[in-house]
Amino acid sequence: MTECISVFDMLKIGVGPSSSHTLGPWRGAERFLNEVRDLGIFNRITRVKIDLYGSLSLTGKGHATDLAVMLGLSGADPEYVPIDSISGTIHAINLTNTLNLGNEKVIDFTIANDIVFNRDFLPFHANGFTFTAYYDDTEYVSTFYSIGGGFVVKEERTVAKEKEIIRREFPYPIDLADQLLAYTRQLNKSISEVVYENERSIRTDEEIDHELMRVWNTMLECMYTGCHTEGILPGGLNVRRRAFDMHRGLIGTLPYSSPQEWLQVIRKTEVKFRQILKWVSCFALAVNEVNASLGRVVTAPTNGSAGVIPAVLMYYMVIENHNADESHIKQFLMVAGEIGSIFKKGATISAAMGGCQAEIGVSAAMAAAALCEVLGGTPEQCLMAAEIAMEHHLGLTCDPIGGLVQIPCIERNTMGAIKAINAAELALETDPKNAKVPLDKVVNTMWKTAQDMNNKYKETSEGGLAVTVNSTDC
Repeated sequence: MTECISVFDMLKIGVGPSSSHTLGPWRGAERFLNEVRDLGIFNRITRVKIDLYGSLSLTGKGHATDLAVMLGLSGADPEYVPIDSISGTIHAINLTNTLNLGNEKVIDFTIANDIVFNRDFLPFHANGFTFTAYYDDTEYVSTFYSIGGGFVVKEERTVAKEKEIIRREFPYPIDLADQLLAYTRQLNKSISEVVYENERSIRTDEEIDHELMRVWNTMLECMYTGCHTEGILPGGLNVRRRAFDMHRGLIGTLPYSSPQEWLQVIRKTEVKFRQILKWVSCFALAVNEVNASLGRVVTAPTNGSAGVIPAVLMYYMVIENHNADESHIKQFLMVAGEIGSIFKKGATISAAMGGCQAEIGVSAAMAAAALCEVLGGTPEQCLMAAEIAMEHHLGLTCDPIGGLVQIPCIERNTMGAIKAINAAELALETDPKNAKVPLDKVVNTMWKTAQDMNNKYKETSEGGLAVTVNSTDC
C-alpha cells in the first residue's frame, strides 16, 4: 500500500533549531508519556533516564536535544508552548533537580545523570534515543528514532528508509513523481488540485484552508521576528544576526505595526533589481536566525532548511505578484508539501542519513516546484523545476560548526532559496519534451548518494567545516 503523507506532515509547526534533533525527540518524549499512561505505570514512575545515540549525541548539545526531551517530558507542546517560557522551565529543572512529568507528577531528575550522550550509533538509524522509566523496583524501556522533519518511528519498522506507519489512504496515492504527473493528466488538474483532493479525504475544506493559513502565518511571523531582532545568536559561536541590519537597510523607516502590515508595506515598496537577491536572502536569514535561537518555525521539510520556502513564497508575493492572495499561498504550500513527500518516500529528509542535500536540497526542490506552478508552469515544468533544484544540491554535506544550526546552515538557506527561484525560471523557459532527467531519477540518485556519503558528513560535526574551522576561532 502506498504511504500517504499529508502536506501537514511535511510542514509542521515547531521549535528550533532542528526538526530531527529537537522536534523529533520532543515528540518522542510525548509518545513515551502516552505509552506509560496506556500501560498504567505513569503514577508509579519515580525516575526517567534518557539515552541519546549517534548523531543525537554528537550534535545534541548544539541542537538542544537535551532541552527538547526535558520539555517533552514536562508536557509542553512544541506547536503552542510560549517561547518565552522555555528557559524558565529548563532553569527550574536544573535548579531543583526535579521534573514535572507530564505537568502532573514531580519526580527526581538530575540533568547530568539522567541525560546520557552515547557516541555509538544504534543499527536501525543514526538518530536513536531511549527512555527508561523506573518504577516499583523495575523498569520500562522504549526506543525511538527521529528520521527527519519531526517524524518519529519505533524499531519495529524494517523498511530501509524508515517510513512512517500508514495512517490513511488517499484517493490518489503517490509514491513517485511519475504517478503524480499521471494523475494531473488523468484528472486534467494541476499538482495543487490533486493534492487538495487527497487532503479532502481526511479533512474538511475549512480545516485544510485554516491549517494552510496557520502554517503561512507562522512563517510570516517568523520572518517578521527575525527581521526585527538584533544581537548575537546563542550557542557560543558569537554569530551576529544579519537579517536585522539587512532589513533596515532595505526598508528604511516605513511605518507598520504587525507582520501583516509589514507584508503590505513591502509589497508596495519599489524594489530595485539589485535588491531582489537581498530581499530573498533577508527573508531566509530571518527565519533561520529565529530557528537557531529556539524560536517557532515551520519545518519545511526540516528546521535546518526552514527558511527556503518562506523566502521563495515571499519573493513571489513581493516581487512577482503583488495581487497574490490566500489562494496562491495555499496553492504554493500544497505543491511544496507534495514534492517533499516524494523525496521522503524515495530518499530521505534527514541530514543524519543523507547530509544537507536531504534538507536544503529537498527544500529548494519543494520551493522551485511550488513557485513554478504559481507562475503558471505546467505540472511537467513544476517537476522539472524540482529536478533542477535538487540536481544542483546533490552531494551537499552536513557539517555544522560546533554542532550548531548556524554556520554554514543559515547561509545555506539563502543559497537554497535563490537556486529554487533560478530552477523555476529555467523550467518555465524549457519545453518538457526536451527534459533529459526525470525527477524520480534524481530522487533515486540522491538516496544512492546518501548511502555512499561518508558518515562524518552526516550531521556529526566530525567532518568538513566542522573540523577545518574550529568553533573556538569564531
